[in-house]
Amino acid sequence: MRLVTIVLLALIGWVQAELWLGKAGMAHVMDKRAELASLRQANEAAKQRNDRLQAEVSDLKEGLEMVEEKARSELGMVKPDELLVVLTPATPASANATAALPATASAAAAAGKP
Repeated sequence: MRLVTIVLLALIGWVQAELWLGKAGMAHVMDKRAELASLRQANEAAKQRNDRLQAEVSDLKEGLEMVEEKARSELGMVKPDELLVVLTPATPASANATAALPATASAAAAAGKP
């Protein structure tokens, strides 16, 4: 019986030594956990970078419409087969000029007659 106890204690000691000091021991597990944490951080950074790049690609794809709209509104650009019509509001100077005309002349000017 004494021999069985000694053998069992030796086996338990050997298993514990392998657990703490062996190839797949706790030190190895802790190293792998640290490596996993750093890889997760790198993965999160890569996901954020991918999201930024995806947003940039989306902006560039949809941005062509935005660029075209800005070119049309701010620069007055038109496509080759289009006709640009610009309506400008009456300025105070032209309103004063029509007010200075006689009543019949201002009515004719408003109607578009000379």
